[in-house]
Amino acid sequence: MKSVYKRIILKVSGEALQDENDHSIYDRKKLEMIADVVKEACDAGTQVGIVVGAGNIWRGRMSDKIGIEQAQGDYMGMLGTIMNAMAIQNAVELKNIECRVMSAINVPQCCEPYIRRKAVHHLEKGRVVVFAGGTGNPYFTTDSCATLRALEVGADAILMAKNGVDGVFDSDPRKNPNAKMIKRLSFHEVVNRQLGVMDLTAVAMLQGKDIQVRVFNMDERSNFEKVLKGEDVGTTITKED
Repeated sequence: MKSVYKRIILKVSGEALQDENDHSIYDRKKLEMIADVVKEACDAGTQVGIVVGAGNIWRGRMSDKIGIEQAQGDYMGMLGTIMNAMAIQNAVELKNIECRVMSAINVPQCCEPYIRRKAVHHLEKGRVVVFAGGTGNPYFTTDSCATLRALEVGADAILMAKNGVDGVFDSDPRKNPNAKMIKRLSFHEVVNRQLGVMDLTAVAMLQGKDIQVRVFNMDERSNFEKVLKGEDVGTTITKED
């Protein structure tokens, strides 16, 4: 298989790593599945960066619940992404693929500091790079981190691999059984219609940029290969023509 993308950012939620049965923060099979799709992309000639969330460890709404102010809570979430990045690194390396974790928060005993030129060098050498620590700043989501890193390293696409969601819908399909999936959108439309595909700040940064965002259901394993081949799966978001 030959990929249509030279370089991608794969956005993985923290919840995608979680065990659904006992709710422990990691599930071995899910980590292996992520490593498998990463290997699939590498074998197809695509350079892979990954941005991971921390929802399996810490969610922002927990701050209010236990009385932690938002900036402090956001830093706690950033630390959670470092744990998740290291778990993904281990799974990827078990597939005999070189992998580096680069963090916006300086934790030299665990991972490299994020330096844009160094990250590009790793990618060009065929190494997978997991971007941890969010943007390094509170009040920004890991969606914003995915957009920022994609722009910085010159990625062709951001792949938003969802669990149980086929793409972007005109309303919440969990609440509206008549919700319709939208196959193609512009970044401008996503912002104007406030569609919940990703953080709107992240989408706003992409307006006018030559990057695709592909939103698809990762539960169907064949979808990942179809996306890499450029097939019309899920929702594709681009700049306006």
